Order: sequence, then C-alpha cells, then structure tokens
Amino acid sequence: MAQTATKINRIDATYYLVKDVERAVNFYTELLGFAPTVTFGDTGAEWTFSDGATFGLYMSPHVPWHEGNGVMFGTDDLMDSVASCKARGVMIGDEIEDTTVCKMAFGKDTEGNNFILHQSK
Repeated sequence: MAQTATKINRIDATYYLVKDVERAVNFYTELLGFAPTVTFGDTGAEWTFSDGATFGLYMSPHVPWHEGNGVMFGTDDLMDSVASCKARGVMIGDEIEDTTVCKMAFGKDTEGNNFILHQSK
C-alpha cells in the first residue's frame, strides 16, 4: 500500500528555547511592540500576530538550551526598525542584506538566539 504525503498547509507556531523566561519575555515584548498573547507561568510565553502566526519562548526542564535561528520578523520599514533596536541596545549587525525580494538585518536576543528583521520588497 502506497503511503501518501502528510498534508501540512501552514506553520502554526515557532519557538525558541530560553535560559531566563522573564528576561526573554521582556526583550521580545519590547522588540515586537505588544505583550504576550498567553503566558505559561515561569516556563514561557507566546505572541500571536494579526495573521495568526505565533512566536513563542519556552524553558524546558528536559531539553538543554541551544541556540535558535531563522525567525524573520516582518517590518514595513527596516531602517527605522534597525535604528529603534540599536537605540534600545538590541544587538543588530551593521550590515543590511539587500536581495532581489527583501532586505534583512540580523540580530541576537538576550538569550543568544538569532533573529532577522525582514522587509519584503
């Protein structure tokens, strides 16, 4: 009997592991500009955007922390977002990657996870 492909049609949430939940929640609340949609006591939190996409943080007692990568946070004005982050002391690289479809700036959170500020063209 032939097996069919799983019919996955979206990403419901993406999470980063953190070392200090309170510190990380404060960082992302300021970065994203809104409070978490839901919190999980002292183990994590989620922010759900208007399109339903969800970003979350989790401190696991079973999985050791390791660096997260790849989350692209969308912005309509990359340069303004970069300037705002730098003014608040957020680690954002000076190089802006300019591709045929987008512009990106690369940052690091308080936990050591990498993130990208992303502006579509």
